[in-house]
Amino acid sequence: MKVQRCKGMRDLTPEDMMRFRFIEETFRESCRRWGYQEVKTPTVEYLHLFTSAGTLTPGMLSRVYSFLDWDGWSGERVVLRPDGTIPIARMYIESMAEKEFARLCYVTNSFIFEETGKKDRERWQCGAELIGAGTPQADTELISLASEVLRKLKFDDVELRLSHAGLTKSLLASLELSAEEQMAVFDQVLEGNEEALTKVKSKRPGLETVLLPLLSLKGQSSGFLKNLKAVAKKSVPEAEAYFNDFINIVELLEALECRFQIDVASGAGFEYYTGVIFQFFIAGEKVGGGGRYDGLIPSMGGGNVPASGFALYLDRLMNLTKPELLTGKTQERILVNGMSPRAVFDAACRLRDAGYIAELDLAVKKRAEPQWALYVEDGAFTLTNLSSGKKRVARTLEEVLRSIRGRRWR
Repeated sequence: MKVQRCKGMRDLTPEDMMRFRFIEETFRESCRRWGYQEVKTPTVEYLHLFTSAGTLTPGMLSRVYSFLDWDGWSGERVVLRPDGTIPIARMYIESMAEKEFARLCYVTNSFIFEETGKKDRERWQCGAELIGAGTPQADTELISLASEVLRKLKFDDVELRLSHAGLTKSLLASLELSAEEQMAVFDQVLEGNEEALTKVKSKRPGLETVLLPLLSLKGQSSGFLKNLKAVAKKSVPEAEAYFNDFINIVELLEALECRFQIDVASGAGFEYYTGVIFQFFIAGEKVGGGGRYDGLIPSMGGGNVPASGFALYLDRLMNLTKPELLTGKTQERILVNGMSPRAVFDAACRLRDAGYIAELDLAVKKRAEPQWALYVEDGAFTLTNLSSGKKRVARTLEEVLRSIRGRRWR
């Protein structure tokens, strides 16, 4: 019987890994320049980390990979992490709380069960978390950082959608719904059900004139939000602070000439969001998102620490990466052969130290085609340009390197 990989899991071929590393390196370099430090968290976490604080929507929580971690006479229920942000918050509380402020980034996998097995169950993401800053400038920094990464990856026509969890929750609180009903509707919004709010029947006169325009609101101007704020001021006064926060962020993005679309009913997938939620789309496919989650660290016992963050979905970006961007990442390959094994190994080692890919000639036909062939014999080096067929004889490896760097005889 042919052995197959597990359903929903993905092998990454050498070509896939070129795309993976290209995205990963671009992300890491941008984060480094913005002052973010890289961290890693364990693949396995305790289940209560994702349940006690109400951090995942019921739909996501029902699809986590959970099992009993048996330890002697007792066991603890654990999960394969379904999210990257919550473990970062746990790590901050446990190991970094004395710093109060932290810019952190990571590249990690997460796991979520998908019934058909036709979609990915293991997913890779690049994420950044800004902990200890609760201003609109902090949210704008994260949106700008994520946008920069996508721009450096040469993705055109990236669509940025903005919504605000606090604003949506305040509108729901104005309805005559129980707390459970409010959370149920909010969860549906987070899970992408854009019609969830329109199905709610308002029992307060005038509220529908606020709720329905907000749902249909799409545009690129803070003026949309300012007009809606004026309409909502009397019927939903508790929403004013969230309107102000949302407007401040949008005005900052306008000043940066950042294109966006305001779409309050767009989903994001996590209950822990408290403020702005932002999502990135390319050709209709969601490739990343994030938002403010000021309540997460306090709910986990970490004190009143504001935070926000985002994740870019590596798997989806890999599928969209333009092949021509990877050609410049390919190092020159040199096939090394000769009569003396020691001389061949020594020459190959020195070529690698100089930054080239040096492969020993093992007489294998099916391999990546090199650009050069180097034959080592009796203190002489014969270098062949395999594309042109031209040859040069050198007495030292330094001469070989100069010939490879030179362009005139290629």
